[in-house]
Amino acid sequence: MKKPLLSVITVVFNNVKHIERTIKSVAQQTYPNIEYLIIDGKSTDGTLAIIEKYKENIDIVLSEPDKGIYDAMNKGLKLAKGDYILFMNSGDEIYDKNTVATIFKDQAFADIYYGETEMIDEDLINQGQRRHKAPERLDLNSFRFGMSVSHQAIYIKKSITKFYDPQYQLSADIDWILDAISKAKTIMNTKMYVAKYLIGGMSKKRQRQSLLERYQIFKKYYGFFPNLFNHVIIAFKLAFYYLKKGKTND
Repeated sequence: MKKPLLSVITVVFNNVKHIERTIKSVAQQTYPNIEYLIIDGKSTDGTLAIIEKYKENIDIVLSEPDKGIYDAMNKGLKLAKGDYILFMNSGDEIYDKNTVATIFKDQAFADIYYGETEMIDEDLINQGQRRHKAPERLDLNSFRFGMSVSHQAIYIKKSITKFYDPQYQLSADIDWILDAISKAKTIMNTKMYVAKYLIGGMSKKRQRQSLLERYQIFKKYYGFFPNLFNHVIIAFKLAFYYLKKGKTND
């Protein structure tokens, strides 16, 4: 059976500290059919020198100014030729060298594959599993109380993807995933860790705006009153988690 082409897209801007880990996690995959694209926002801190070091492992490098992370991600989508799309942005990693090969091994071509995410901090110390665990069965209802699958941990057939909506500056990935789920006919749980996620991104630094965007996105998919009720539950769960753990990472 023909192995599907996976387009892995990395978006980066001035992240010389972490870009090499991300590139190596893609370059070291044992799966033979990967197209790797790096979309750089015209970095000036040495990031491009690291990218140049691995040029033989990268199919496309585009380095030019952009209008933000989702504009850059849309550039990657336009250039990608794969059957499936995976966004693995700078600082994040594919879980281990056999991850992609295991996902596509002896399995029917599902519209979506997903798995669990391990969190790491700036010192690369394991912070455990995300607060929102990957559901046993993924569907639209899975996101009612939060982002149950991170974008690093979901492989989506390109034919059911859309471009990221530029009206959202911090949470367009939620809208993008929910739109794909609404179109998918077959969704497969890999039941394994598939990604490492570097915590502390822009959505954490501008959390209020991120939460407001999430609210509007969830309202679009779930309706006004169900979404309002769901957010009351979210608030209670978040407060309980904060009291228990002392922090939130997702």
